Amino acid sequence: MRAHAQAVVIGGGVVGCSILYHLAKLGWTETVLLERDELTSGSTWHAAANIHGLHDVTNISRLQHYTMNLYKELEKETGQSCGVFQPGSLYLAQTEDREHQLRLQEAKARRYGMNFHEVSRDEAERLHPLVNFDGVRCIMFEPDGGNVDPSGVTHAYAIGARQMGAEVMRFTPVTGTESQADGDWIVRTPKGDIRTPWVINAAGLWGREVAAMAGLDLPLIPTEHQYFVTETIAEIEAMDRRLPSVADRDGEYYLRQEGKGLLVGAYEREMKFWAEAGTPADFAHDLFPDDLERIEENMMRAIDRVPAVGEAGIKRVINGPMIWSPDSSALFGPVPEMTGYFCCNGIIPGFSQNGGLGRLAAEWMVEGEPTLDLFGWDLARYGHWAGKDFTKARVEDQYAHRFKIHFPNEEREAGRPARTRPAYGMQKKMGARFGLNYGWEHPLYFDADTPDSAGFARQPWWDSVGREARMLRDRAGIIDISNFARYRVSGPGAEDWLNALFANRMPREIGRSCLTPLIGKRGGIAGDFTVTRLGDDEFWVIGSGMAERFHRRFFKAVPLPGGTRFESLTKVSAGFNIAGPKSREILQRLTNADLSNEAFPFMRSAKIAVAGIEVVALRVSFTGDLGWELHCREGDQVALYTALLEAGGGFGAGPVGGRALMSLRLEKGYGSWSREYSPEWWPQESGLARLIKADKEFLNKDAWLALADRTPRETLQVFEIDAREADASGGEPIFLKDGTPVGQVTSGAYGYAVGKSLALGYVKFGSVEPGDELHIAVLGRPHSARMLAEALFDPKGLILRGKAGAPEREAAPIA
Repeated sequence: MRAHAQAVVIGGGVVGCSILYHLAKLGWTETVLLERDELTSGSTWHAAANIHGLHDVTNISRLQHYTMNLYKELEKETGQSCGVFQPGSLYLAQTEDREHQLRLQEAKARRYGMNFHEVSRDEAERLHPLVNFDGVRCIMFEPDGGNVDPSGVTHAYAIGARQMGAEVMRFTPVTGTESQADGDWIVRTPKGDIRTPWVINAAGLWGREVAAMAGLDLPLIPTEHQYFVTETIAEIEAMDRRLPSVADRDGEYYLRQEGKGLLVGAYEREMKFWAEAGTPADFAHDLFPDDLERIEENMMRAIDRVPAVGEAGIKRVINGPMIWSPDSSALFGPVPEMTGYFCCNGIIPGFSQNGGLGRLAAEWMVEGEPTLDLFGWDLARYGHWAGKDFTKARVEDQYAHRFKIHFPNEEREAGRPARTRPAYGMQKKMGARFGLNYGWEHPLYFDADTPDSAGFARQPWWDSVGREARMLRDRAGIIDISNFARYRVSGPGAEDWLNALFANRMPREIGRSCLTPLIGKRGGIAGDFTVTRLGDDEFWVIGSGMAERFHRRFFKAVPLPGGTRFESLTKVSAGFNIAGPKSREILQRLTNADLSNEAFPFMRSAKIAVAGIEVVALRVSFTGDLGWELHCREGDQVALYTALLEAGGGFGAGPVGGRALMSLRLEKGYGSWSREYSPEWWPQESGLARLIKADKEFLNKDAWLALADRTPRETLQVFEIDAREADASGGEPIFLKDGTPVGQVTSGAYGYAVGKSLALGYVKFGSVEPGDELHIAVLGRPHSARMLAEALFDPKGLILRGKAGAPEREAAPIA
């Protein structure tokens, strides 16, 4: 066994072996995988190992598509069979919402050249004559769907990695992982120690225990999960081909051929946790006692759909463990607070995702950044607030509703509230409906009579949000922005450090602010921030709240100069945005500071007193309207909120929630982190290149210079859509009228003040001109749309800047 390695992978399941293989593919061949028992022990060996390509999240579809196509190449490369069966998969929709979901996925498949299309009932009956298709309103077929052999795939990765020089050590438990002063790690085992710059936790069921060795607490918990295999079914035995699998998610089960029988699995409502306190060290190729009564309702639905299931005997039952994150997505990426510690844990559909995860993990470690933006799977989406109670409640909800559609704007209640601000109770009494943002409860809209709901079509709260948006545009509104991330950088090296970090030049005058991108390792947009100078040696930085832990990786990449301090103020501060044409008059009643355009122009800041409360005031607003952000101590939040609401009430102003803010920013054409701005998009594609100062040094400048003169692949644009039942939400493909795919929506909502359904999205550079007719696949069906030459609200920024000549506001018609 090596004493030194480029990386040490802990865990010999399919994910760990895939990471080892892909590291070797990228040139890291002096690597070691350590497995405490035999390869595949834990969850891998007993998996149903179904494979499918389509997912509601576009990049996950791309990751899964890569995985599906990898298996046959892996067989050729290693000579090891992966047991690949690809008879296809039938996807059934019994409800209108499920049909919308499948049609959206079909449109995305056309956008990316994936094989997924609708078939008639006659064709479906030919493909799978055992299925009763009564009550099914839409059927899609994925020809490449199927299943693989769990052991074969795992060993193929191991063989491939060994062929390239990597080591696989079985029966070698890890007993400790110790960080060293130089950033390396010592991985301790009974067979000797290994020194390495990278430890990779791919320990599956033991992910928590391995993390704890490094002082890390991962939000994971295991459950039991069952499937059964029937005895031989005569109709299948008589066939000369393999039957496609059946994805009847409204029935809450999955089904495929296994041998000459059928395999049926279910995620039951009465789920069962296992090993909550820790996975036993001696657990390996073990199973739990059968408990089919728990999945009886799901079984009966499967029998209704495929009567042959009920007529066959049960050959065997598999009841084994799986380990889940709070949202059933992977905990993926380097731990921001550590150096050289990578996690890939909580993988549920492992045989659809292992190849893509292995490739992206290798890219991240070897090249510094993955080629796909997987922020929704980045472990940095959770913090210490995601404790055991939260994790358990969320996992119970995720398991019991495994096949429930994840709708746009959906907020699930399980495990909440996790974190609240002092104004939470006050807002609740005002009728606020809340969403979750990095653990914080934040108001979505205010209407005690209209509960929150989710769906693809416009929901009952659509009108409530519209009232708030129009109120702000007509008069004013007060938005709680406490979920923004806030940082203070102070000391003699503060300006130099910020200039070395961000691509724009930092303000040189006290009271001035700037917008700046943060550049990623590949030259894309890793973040967008507002930086304001409050003193000679004091700056405030404001960014995305949900990306605070993600951005920590970049902040620590630039060493702080001596005597300089960086601190997060997000927990100890709160904030509001007062915006709209009456915002200046309202705010002026609460402060002696001069808020005139001459004294307090756009993109300026100052420490002022509002209603006797000290705040940092910035003349900016994500609404695109005249307005100020006011940031205060968290303990002053209620008093400041009360004062703003009381003063605003005399002008017909009131509270505004996050959903109205989404509408307002789209009217202005403002992009948002993780939607329009991500490491995948180049600055010249997202419209932020103008904010980069190439005459100074900044983080990842070389990567930016390498692509600065390149023609954009796609560019960010604004669209209006002819839609009346539903609005775009993000992910909808964009097509030319002849059906040629040219782009994808990143954000969508109704613009209440302009009376139009709006979207932001990227389209292929040079393929579309302003005014051109397009089709956007809202609900998966083509809706006529046009690319706009500019934003519909205040395109010249005259209202925002309080300039003379700003257009009169007119009431918009309601669609």
